[in-house]
Amino acid sequence: MPHDFQPAVSGLPAALACVGSELAIAWSDGTEQFISLRALREACPCAACEGEPDVMGNKVTLKKQLAAESFVLKKYEFVGGYGIQFFWGDGHSSGIYSLEYLKKLL
Repeated sequence: MPHDFQPAVSGLPAALACVGSELAIAWSDGTEQFISLRALREACPCAACEGEPDVMGNKVTLKKQLAAESFVLKKYEFVGGYGIQFFWGDGHSSGIYSLEYLKKLL
């Protein structure tokens, strides 16, 4: 993962780094945020993890089986100017965390 990433779009993190079992986020406004990789993975906003409504409006959530590798962050990619996609050791990568959602996780 890049340690000296410089964003082209304001609002994106100025830097991201794994520090032990946490993700450190330095925001472009000078604030810093630390979140455990476990909490980040468990907060995945994708439809498989969070559920999605069926045709009747009932929320359907699949049971997810998380193992130790589920909390290993392999890499990340910025998605446009609004979010980050994380790639986990168990192969999961469908969640796109909006910047606003990431800031609210603490």
